[in-house]
Amino acid sequence: MLTPAEAAERSGFSLDTLRYYERIGLLTAITRAASGHRRFTPDDLAWLGILRCLRDTGMPIADMRRYAELARVEGPGSLRDRIALLERHDAAVDEQIALLERQRTHLRDKIAYYREVLDGG
Repeated sequence: MLTPAEAAERSGFSLDTLRYYERIGLLTAITRAASGHRRFTPDDLAWLGILRCLRDTGMPIADMRRYAELARVEGPGSLRDRIALLERHDAAVDEQIALLERQRTHLRDKIAYYREVLDGG
């Protein structure tokens, strides 16, 4: 069992984010010590890894909540819905990557232009 601080360190989330995720239902059934302090299990850390991936790839909180509901509440019967949600998100990630690649090309063109100007070209 991990303390909230240990879970935050291992997951890369802040303590405030862990509290927020619990409050909005992304984290459920967090074990409590006799003192009432939260304790995180290896399963909780694995779940936080999924949430980290979704957040880092830009999934909106509403979609993260829907995914959590499907995975943790509706269970195995929701596999098709989870696949559909993740496929939609994957398509959005592809679009974002394509946009970033176009913008990166623009930046590199601008850098090349400025280097040419500096070199007297």
